[in-house]
Amino acid sequence: MIDKHMTIDEIVKKYPETRSRFESHGLGCVGCQAALFENIEQGAEVHGVDVNALIADLKRQVQKD
Repeated sequence: MIDKHMTIDEIVKKYPETRSRFESHGLGCVGCQAALFENIEQGAEVHGVDVNALIADLKRQVQKD
């Protein structure tokens, strides 16, 4: 399951279908170096994204596929 303490890279590797969800929320950093160590909460904060909405959307994407 996805939670805010997981790194962006970890989630995208485990659930590749989430890449578009990150991008739709304005987190185009999926392929950058920060994604290797930055967790979802940190990435969302830096980009001014509601972390709870992002996580809910990521979970919906994973459950859909």
